[in-house]
This record gives sequence, C-alpha cells and structure tokens, in this order.
Amino acid sequence: MSLQFIIGSSGIGKTHYACEQIIRESMENPQHLYYIIVPEQFTMQTQKNVVEMHPGKGILNIDVLSFQRLAYRIFEETGGAMEVLLDDTGKSMVLQKLVQQHRKNLPYLGSQMNKPGYLDEVKSLISEFMQYDIREEELQDMLGKTGEDSLLHMKMQDVGVLYQAFLQYLEGHYMTGEGVMDALKKAIPFSDKLKKSVLLLDGFTGFTPVQMNVIRELLNVCDKVLVTVTMDAGENHLKMGKPHQLCYMSRKMIHTLSGLTSNLDDPILLKDERKGRFGNFTSLDFLEKHLFRYRRSVYEKKQEEICIFAAESPVKELEETARRIRRLVREKNLKYGEIAVITGNLEAYKSIASQVFEESRIPYFLDEKHTILMNPFIEYIRAALEMVTKGFSYESVFRYLRCDMSGLGRDQVDMLENYVLALGIRGYKKWSEKWVRVYRTMDPEDIQVLNEYREIFVREAEILAQGFSSGKRKVCEYCYSLYQFIESCEIQKKLKKQELFFKEKGEKALEKEYAQIYGIVMELLDRMVEILGEEEITRTEFVQLLETGFAKSKVALIPPSMDQVLVGDMERTRLKEIKALFFVGVNEGNIPKNTDSGGILTQMDREFFADEGMELAPGPKELMNTQRFYLYLNLTKPSEHLCLSYSLSNGKGEPISPAYLIHSIQALYPGLEVKNAGDEEFSLNAMELPGTSLECFLKGLGEGAVGQGSPLYSELYSWYLRSPKYRTLAQKLVEASRTRKPADIISESVAKVLYGEVSPYSATRLERYSACAFAHFLQYGLKLTERAEYEFRAMDMGNIMHKVLESLIKEVNKEKLSLAELSEEERDALADRLVDEISADYGNTILKSSARNEYMIQRTKRMVRRTVWAIQKQLKSGEFEPEGVEVVFQGGRIDRVDTMETDDGKLYVRVIDYKTGNTSFDLVSLYHGLQLQLMIYMDGALTVEQNKHKDKDVIPAGVFYYNIKDPMIQEKIDADIETVQEKVLKELKMNGLVLKDKELVQKMDSSLVSIPVSFNKDGSFRKNSSVASKEQFDILNRYVKTKISHIRQSIMTGDAQVSPYMLGKKNACTYCPYSGVCGFDMDIPGYEFRRLKNFTDEELWDAFVKEVDE
Repeated sequence: MSLQFIIGSSGIGKTHYACEQIIRESMENPQHLYYIIVPEQFTMQTQKNVVEMHPGKGILNIDVLSFQRLAYRIFEETGGAMEVLLDDTGKSMVLQKLVQQHRKNLPYLGSQMNKPGYLDEVKSLISEFMQYDIREEELQDMLGKTGEDSLLHMKMQDVGVLYQAFLQYLEGHYMTGEGVMDALKKAIPFSDKLKKSVLLLDGFTGFTPVQMNVIRELLNVCDKVLVTVTMDAGENHLKMGKPHQLCYMSRKMIHTLSGLTSNLDDPILLKDERKGRFGNFTSLDFLEKHLFRYRRSVYEKKQEEICIFAAESPVKELEETARRIRRLVREKNLKYGEIAVITGNLEAYKSIASQVFEESRIPYFLDEKHTILMNPFIEYIRAALEMVTKGFSYESVFRYLRCDMSGLGRDQVDMLENYVLALGIRGYKKWSEKWVRVYRTMDPEDIQVLNEYREIFVREAEILAQGFSSGKRKVCEYCYSLYQFIESCEIQKKLKKQELFFKEKGEKALEKEYAQIYGIVMELLDRMVEILGEEEITRTEFVQLLETGFAKSKVALIPPSMDQVLVGDMERTRLKEIKALFFVGVNEGNIPKNTDSGGILTQMDREFFADEGMELAPGPKELMNTQRFYLYLNLTKPSEHLCLSYSLSNGKGEPISPAYLIHSIQALYPGLEVKNAGDEEFSLNAMELPGTSLECFLKGLGEGAVGQGSPLYSELYSWYLRSPKYRTLAQKLVEASRTRKPADIISESVAKVLYGEVSPYSATRLERYSACAFAHFLQYGLKLTERAEYEFRAMDMGNIMHKVLESLIKEVNKEKLSLAELSEEERDALADRLVDEISADYGNTILKSSARNEYMIQRTKRMVRRTVWAIQKQLKSGEFEPEGVEVVFQGGRIDRVDTMETDDGKLYVRVIDYKTGNTSFDLVSLYHGLQLQLMIYMDGALTVEQNKHKDKDVIPAGVFYYNIKDPMIQEKIDADIETVQEKVLKELKMNGLVLKDKELVQKMDSSLVSIPVSFNKDGSFRKNSSVASKEQFDILNRYVKTKISHIRQSIMTGDAQVSPYMLGKKNACTYCPYSGVCGFDMDIPGYEFRRLKNFTDEELWDAFVKEVDE
C-alpha cells in the first residue's frame, strides 16, 4: 500500500541494497511473496544475481519478472486475456488489410501507404497511442482543436480512422503487447498472489502511461512498492527540474509515481561511495559526479582507468580494442564476461566486431536479435518470388539458381547462364519452350544437356509461375502456391541436413537458426492466411507483405555463456556489473544519434499535443536529452576501466569528426592524452593476436625485412611456422612475396600441336603476336574467347556495315550499274534496304530486342547512307573503279580493291579497308609488326590482279583506311549545302599511303579531298603528304614479308611471354580482353612494357632498307 524510492547516483549500489533488503525480508516472512520487476532483457541476469546473493543459494518466495511475464503469471491465476498475442508482423498485416478496406476514407494517408516504410510509421504511431493510453474519444476531441485546413488535422483524421478500425479488429480476437498491460491492470484486483506482497521496480528510467496504470493498481493491492531511481541523493528529488538537466527523467518518474498514492514512505538516500561500484578508482567516481553537470571541475591527478584512442578506420579501431581486451584478460586477470563493448551505431560496427573478434579468438555475444533476411532459405524464397514478379528476367532467374537450393549444381547453372546470355533468353515462355538454337562458340551437342537442365528448372518454377500469374488473387491462394513450391523442392530436408552439419562443426548459433527457420516461415504463412486469407491482392502486393513479414521476423539467439564479451548498443543494451567498458565509434552522427526519424508527427505536432495535456512518446528534442542520460548510465557502469575510441574516417574512407563527448571528457581530465592506434600498429605491443598480426607480417615481407633478418619479423615468422593453424598460410605469403615473372616459354613440339600451321596472310593474328605474345597464346593456343552476350556492340555495328557495303557494290555490279552514276534516291533506298535485310539476319534477331538496338539500326542506316554518298563522291572525282568486293586471296579477305587501267598497259591497284573506329595508318607501327594488314592485303591484291591480267604491268597505287562515320561539323546556319558537303568530305578523308606520282594522284582524286595528299604552288608534294615511291612500296612489301617470317618463327619456337608493347602513349593492354587473366603487374619484378622505338621519317626508311638488305 506504500511507495518508497531508493535514490542514489549510478554505481552507488541501489540494486544491491534493494535486493539485499528483499532477500532479508523474504527469509523473515517465508509466507509472503516478493516480486522483483525489471526490464525484459534484465530478467535472467537479475535472477542469477539474486540467487548468488541469497545465503541459501536458492529462492522460493522471490520471483524475478518483467511486466509482460508478470501479466501472464497473473492471468494463469485469475484467468482472462485468452486472446492471441499479435506480434509486430501481425500488426503490419492487419494494418495493410485495414488500409485496403478504408482507402477511400484516407484522403491524406491513402496515397502515401505504398511508399516504403510508411506502413511502419503508421503502425508505430498506433502503438504509441496504445502505450500512452489514448482513447478514440480523446483523439476525436483533439481533432476538433486542430484547424480544419491544417496538415495535422488531415493526418489525425486518417490516423483516427485506422486507429478505430484497428481497435475494432482486435476486439475479441487478438491482443497487442500494449493490450496485455491493459488486461493486467484489470486482473490485478482479483489476484491473491499480489495481495500482501512486496514489489521492487528496478532498472527503469521511466514508465509509459499504460505501465503507470498497472503500477496504480499494484499500489492498491501490494503491501509495499519499492522503486530504484538514479539521481544524486543530495539533490532535492521533489523538484521537477528542467528537461535539459541530466536526471530530468528520474525526477519526472518520482513526480508521476508520487501522484499515484498519498501513502509515501521517506525515500532511502544512498550516499556512501565506499560501498559503491568504484571503490578505490577515484577517477571513475569523479566521472560519475561531474559528467554532463554544470559545475566546472577538473581531475588533476594522474590516472590510468580512463583512456581515449583514435584509429584511422572502424576496422583498425576494433582491432586495437581487441588487442586491449586480450591485454586486460592476460595482465589484469579480467574475465571476458566482465568486459563490454558498446557503440552508438551497432548497425555499422556489428559485422566488423564479429570479424575482428573471430580472428582474435575473443568469445563474444552480439546483443541483437538476429534478422532472418540473410538466411539462404529466405533468400531462396525472395529470389523465387522476384523471379515470378519480374517475368523471369535474366537477373532474377540466376539470383534464384545461385541460392544453391535448387536442383541444379553450380557447373550446370554456369552452363545455363552462358547460353541464356548468348541468346537473350528472357521470360517464362522462352524457358518453357525447347531450345534448338546454337551460338557461335558453343558445342552443338551441348544443346541436349542444356534442355535437360532447363526442364529441371521449369519443373521447379512451374508451381510458382502458375500460382503467381498476373491479376489479383486471394492471399490464401498465393500462400498455398508458395507452400507447394517449398514442399516440392524438399527444403525441409535440405535445412535439416544443414542443421546437422552445423551441429557436427559445433556452430551452436547457426544450428539453432537452421532449426528455427522453417517453422518461422510456416508460421508467417499461417498468420497471413489467418489474418488476410480472403483478401484479393496483386502478386507484387503479396511479395511486399511477405517482405515486411521477413524483415520483422527474428531468430531467437542463444543467451550469452558465462564468459563472453558483450557487444551492444548504447541505448538498447542493458549492461550488467562489468569491470571494463570499451565505447567504440564515439563519432559525430553516432553520438548523439540523429533522433529526427521523420515520423508522421513532427516535433511541433507533439508540442501541440503536450499543450493540450495529452502525453505522447518523447520527440526528437527530448530524445537528445534522454541520450545523454543513457550515456551517463553506460559510462558509469564499469568499475575499473573505461576506454573511448573514435575513427578518423568511416567505412567509405570519408573523414569524420570525434563526438562532443570526447571533448567533454578531455575537459574533465586535462592530463588525458588521445593515443593514435596507428602509432603502435607495427610495434611489438601490436603483436597481440595471430590473426591481426598478419598485416604486420605482410608489411615486413613487403619491405623485405624477413629476408634481411629483422629480429622482430624473424621471430614472428618462426612463430607462424610453428603454428599448425598458420604454417601453410605463412609459407604461401612468403612464397607470394618472392613472386617473379615466369619464363612463359612452351616447347616447339607443344607449339606445333597448339598452333598447327601459322598462315603468313593472317594479319590480325600476326599483329596480335607483335602486340603481346601471351595474348596470342591465350587466343590462338588455348582458344579462350570472351563470353558470348546477347547485346549489340560497336564490333557488331562494324560487321553489319562491312556486309552492307560488300552487298551494295555486288548488287551495283550485278545490275551492270555504276555506283558513281546512281541518283540520290536510288542510292539511299538501296542502302536502307540492305541494312534492313542484313540486320534482320544478324545475330539471333538481337537488333529488334530493345529500343536501344532499334535506334542502333537507325544510326547504322544514317552512317551507311553517309558512307555510300562519300564513296560515290570520291569515285566521281577520280578514274578508279571498284574491281570487286571482299577480294579473297590465300589467307584473307579485302574489303575493297579499286583499279585503273592506262593506255600504256599499266594497271594501278588501290586497296581500301573499312574501319568503324579511328584507325590511322602509321609506318612506325608497321615497322614493329603492329600494322601489317594493309601491306599484306596489297600483296594479295597485286597477286590476284596479276593472275587476272597477265599481260599488264600491275602497280600499287595506294593503301587506305576509310573510317566509317557520320561527322559533325561547325558551320554557320545559313551556309550553302556545297560548303557543308565539302567540309563533311574533308572529315571523311581516307588515310594511308599513296604512290608518289603526280599524274596518278590527279586521276585518283582530282579534288584531293579524299586522299592524304596536297601540293605546293610549284606542283611538288607538300611535306605532310603521305606518299611513297614505287621502290619504297617494294621495300615495304619485302620488309613485311621478312617481318612475317620472323613472327612465324618466334611463334613456332614457343615464345609466349607476357610482354605487352608500349609505343608513345599507346600500349597493348588498353583494349586487351585478357588483361584480367595474364597476371601482368608492374609491381612484380620482371614484368614491364616492351618499349618500342619511335623514328623520324628519314630514320624509318633507313631502318626499312637496312632490315631488307640484311
């Protein structure tokens, strides 16, 4: 019937004092019952402490409970509250259903509910209303006080509709966590167990109104209610204080509880620090008294209990933390269970902590319910559903197949993926039809095997494809289809197998997760059928609902064992009695946390509610003050050591600042120095853990210190060699540090088998070898090809243009027409028709597969039209005629050969090669074997023409590259068409080498627009003209033949070295498809570019002559 407060600052021993009192009284009055009520996560620890404190080491008439557990204890006695408890996932489903039912009555929220996370915001607001005991009538009254047109009025009107519907839906069916408190309040007067009992409320920083209602009832029936309160015993506890003051929450709690009863006993004030937590550690005691207080004071003495360090990244920060933990355990005899690590950003730090502590062999417990989203079974279901909702797209199908739970192995999936990528298979229809097509680099016999794999996949996916076809269906139908799919794939067996596998390995946490996961999913599907079974929704909405359910479902974790470091969050984790605390990530943004979560109610809305006398949960402003109180509670938890640390950069490498807390503590302890974790990173002190010392070992290897006999690194190396766990790794690392470039020579006999006969006319192959012998070995020896993909690339565009230009001139010749004489309409119509015909045949109809590719056809047409126009102009201004197209000689095909006969029995030949890039003819590249193509083609064309015209003197007139493009030019808007066309033709000038014969040049192109030649006023060739005499052409021809002979010889001797060329700024690696596999790395000794010599024109011709004469 009476209420008594036990008041004292953090660490003074309030819990100890209260538990002692309860134990003492329980032994004196064994017929009375005693209850200790603590927050949910404290129950087990408190029970353990009470049992240890009890002289009999056992408790009979003392019960340690949370509010929730107390409720069920009372319900067992009094009956009542038989409704099913609706958890978070259930609430989301009910709300989803209600939103769909009442969408018409939700003018403001209705349109917003599809936004991700919005449903959660509405749910948390409704939970808040229930926690703070706000009735429908009160909401209606509030609605009247808000302005008709205000945003708050619109929001509250919609929330009111959903709140009312939610409460009606719950009635008689379900009960929420908040509803449990309400039912408990009603049951308390009928409980005999609570009558004459003594109740202790410990570890609370405040109570919600529904909890207050329960406490009011408890005060009526219990003999005595004790409450522990954290605040300085010397302060006036009856004074309310201001919200920004540190212990405002405690004052508020005293104030509210005092208002529940007039029967108040004098508070017990604990002031004797010697009995408290800190004992002899005066610096920690000083921190408790002065942290976040307004009285200025500094600690002048030398102290070691509190330290601060900075690290360059969160990973380095936790590595240093792990080193310090190991040192405390080794040197100060602390147990792991007496150490805790907390942070303001557990989301970012938990995975790093797991990784570092695993490596450091520190036993740890992550205080967080484990989400099921990362479990392979959940990923498998999500992938399967994504596959049916996204119409069996390539990405979704292979996300599903790579979950390793389907009936296909990895190699089989790889084979399927290559085929699907090459032929652009998308959609269920394409998967369900028999495959017959074969792509270029594929073995035709594989098609049968691929069809077998396809059928396995289709059999699995069929249930889902039919059950999740488009349109609306009932939720129960979707759930049944999904259940059938899970059953048909025998997932339960596969999960059991994994569970047993983890059991054998001793992985307790994973074993427990796999044991629970199937049940969690089935329960979720049952819940969906129970709550939403008859609702008709689209498949996308169903997937959204299921995703929400998965996100909310958690796997219950194994409670911490006796000796584990606790890793937790500064607000959620309740720390037990610990000796050392490491507070990591003390950075701006983590501490204080960003409290403005942007919920439905703004800070101003909450202030409006408060002014009208309606209490709600704390808003962003109050939460900032609350955070300070939690910080104070946590920082005063350790009894011997406190270590704070912060990072200088975040996970992305961006610089970040330390939090204000660091400066607050430095102000209290002027002698406290911030150490940098990096200073000791490679010192003897850092050699704490084998896992994290590997980095130090690697540094030694990199500097060659191990080889140079550095005692530190030598000792470290010998330790690793003695360790069974690290021996192999250390040997491999040493081996890797001594990596040198291999010889890359294959024997002549192997070369003969690999390459067979190397044709002297295969220009591309010979040029590939000159660029890099290893790339040639991979392409022509091992025959490695890039994966065929169903896409239209620049290379494909070039192929189409080549074919179109070949067909165009063939057709003109067949019709006995002259290309130069075609009209513009005839020319363009012919070009367009040929593009359409050839693109229709090209590459598995790839060009019609997307809007981008359709556009590529239009672009190709434009470029072909421009090219044909330019060719026509060039032919018109000269006397050369296309002789034939794609002239075939012994080992190659030439794009175009033009000829011109003269009256004196001479036949001039020019060779033109079409390029879609910006290729320019370069004699230096030719000298080094990188550009042999045009000269090989010229030699071939001369042979072919000489055979055709045995009575004529066949002479090379020129070799050219024609770059196919549709150039953009700058010209005034009113420029005449001829000026524009002339500029365009200049842009389309061919580049190459022309015979140094003025008369011939005039006959080739009288306008000189299309060839790389120009004259001086006196009629001589300008210096920038690309010309060569007949003798020089002859020298080039002979040089190329010599060069080809040398290259073929090198290939057959087995030289396959990784030696890419570099010429000026160009090198062989830029567009090489093999750069990812060759191992070329300038940091490894022996690997370097083969730097080729550059020449002036005179030097170059001298070099050609010298090589030919030798």
